[in-house]
Amino acid sequence: MAAGDYDGTIGTLLIGIFFNTYLYGLVTYQFAAYHRAKFNDRLELRLMVLFLFLLDTVHSAAVIYMAWVYVVTNYDQPAALTNALWPYTFTPIATALAALLTQIFLGHRIWRLSGSNVLFGIVILLAIPSCILGFLCGIKAWIIKVLVELPQINNLVTGWLVMQVIADAFVTGTLSIILARSRTGFRKTDTVINRLIRGAIQTGLFAGIFSLCDLLTFLELPTTNLYGMFAIPIGRIYTNTLLDTLLSRQDLRNQMASGTAVNMDSMSAWGPSQGSRPGNVHQLSELEIRKEVQVVSDTGSFETKGAMPIPEEP
Repeated sequence: MAAGDYDGTIGTLLIGIFFNTYLYGLVTYQFAAYHRAKFNDRLELRLMVLFLFLLDTVHSAAVIYMAWVYVVTNYDQPAALTNALWPYTFTPIATALAALLTQIFLGHRIWRLSGSNVLFGIVILLAIPSCILGFLCGIKAWIIKVLVELPQINNLVTGWLVMQVIADAFVTGTLSIILARSRTGFRKTDTVINRLIRGAIQTGLFAGIFSLCDLLTFLELPTTNLYGMFAIPIGRIYTNTLLDTLLSRQDLRNQMASGTAVNMDSMSAWGPSQGSRPGNVHQLSELEIRKEVQVVSDTGSFETKGAMPIPEEP
């Protein structure tokens, strides 16, 4: 046994498990913060958060168990590394579930902000087939079990991860465009909108990067576990971004509530430095701008008082 023989197998797998454990720690903290905040969210949303946390708990514990079996139980049996244990084959299923719930949640947000059934329908049409393909990948991998034979499901894995990336990109792009069009030209509201846009981009960016890296390494380096390093943490990334979206609501509301009056000589309903338009010029304070935004309660109910949307929950 030469030094470095297992760098590309158990080494890369352990890196993925370590990173996944770190992300699970973040998810646990976020879940506790969400519970302590006592948001008056609808039961469906609270159940979804609980389900994702339990799913992450089961999967994270399972991959740690898998590391124990590979490294400790079979320490002197390198042949054990050729078999895909059930936590490995469960990974696509756990990831697909987390992706489905996150994408539908954000798709519903798109619908609430835009009122477009078409946009929400596109999200559903991308998210559900992607989830089904993820389930098929996990089931097929569980049947095959032998790692070197997993290239048999290359087409399934390619279809699953490509659709998942497309769904993430569509959700991210659509949210960003909707929010960008809601800019008012006023510093306080635009600061909130820019933060929402940044969150939307982060939601799809990290999951998309890991999914693409997972796909490329699975296709190009099938005899290693390098793809496992990217595949294992993806589900935690989805849960992390979703919980971050929920927890950021109070901060955003506080930002909107902390506004003070602006120079009425320099601000108009058309935004700063726009000049005057006959019959339509009325000076507004930032307090009045806050009254023109979409106000959302923790219960998910909202009333539309203007064009600038604040994130609401289903």
